Amino acid sequence: MIKRRQLLGGMAASAAVALAGGKARAGAPPPGTFTASDVHVQDYPTVQAIQWIGEQLAKETGGRLSMRVYHSGQIGRENDTIDLTRYGALDFTRVNFAALTNIFPISGVLTLPYVFDDVGHMRRALDGTVGKDLLAALSQRSLVAACFYDSGARCIYNGRRPVHEPGDLHGMKIRVPLSDIFMSMAQAMGANPTPLSFGEVFTALQTHLIDGAENNWPSLDSTRQFEVAHYWAETHHSMSPELLFISERSLRALTPADRDLVLDLAARSVPVMRDLWDRDEAAARAHCVANGVQVTEVDKDAFRRATEPVLKTYLADPDRNRFYRRIRQEA
Repeated sequence: MIKRRQLLGGMAASAAVALAGGKARAGAPPPGTFTASDVHVQDYPTVQAIQWIGEQLAKETGGRLSMRVYHSGQIGRENDTIDLTRYGALDFTRVNFAALTNIFPISGVLTLPYVFDDVGHMRRALDGTVGKDLLAALSQRSLVAACFYDSGARCIYNGRRPVHEPGDLHGMKIRVPLSDIFMSMAQAMGANPTPLSFGEVFTALQTHLIDGAENNWPSLDSTRQFEVAHYWAETHHSMSPELLFISERSLRALTPADRDLVLDLAARSVPVMRDLWDRDEAAARAHCVANGVQVTEVDKDAFRRATEPVLKTYLADPDRNRFYRRIRQEA
């Protein structure tokens, strides 16, 4: 049997070959050029925030340092880019916490159902000592957790019927990220969870491999999934944020001054990203609704009750429980 470490190493090596091939086709980045990856499209807020870091790097170093951003999943799935960043084949990667829960168990606390009451609660928690301690806990395995980005409220959408309560999801195949917590959450709501990578969702909806998915408004809009999924239910079941990882190897190769600059710019990119997010989320919702998406309010108390067993299971871990209680204190 292939050991997990060998399997991960093989995946990373394969992805590294793909990355090298991409660089060869596009022209190898010159010295001082960082590489970054994101599965989202070029004008998505997280991609724009990383591009902002690159622009500021070039500006503040007189062009000595810069950034090349591979967007739209050019390098691979988020799990693949995490491994590439660990090994130094990538310098930066932006991932959702859903991609981390099976790798870094403590990260699961941020993806749990209804851990955050609203966006204000999430931002208070992540901007405070809870967020700082979580970044420190996630800075391991040759990765530096640099900052959190917003990912909005995740809701369920589908192409079959309106959803008002958990019973309406019975029999529906709902795409979830490759995460045990998200699979458990969808199951608790009454759906049949189908784990797929983000880039596969549109085709899966179009071919009826799945009935629906769960994500935020900008994801529905930027991938044009609204063309094949017309029913949006305001479940707000998770506000799983995004995380910007930087390769520890890449940071170690820098001078102390350059290292401090990179980390400072990552922190300064957070309000930039949030401004972009708030604007784009509202615009994405309006665009999807104008193109026929029907929005339904749901019985949130019923969804909370349905997902309580998920909380009970995952909060049995003392570290998760401790962070969960600290997050709830920020409500």
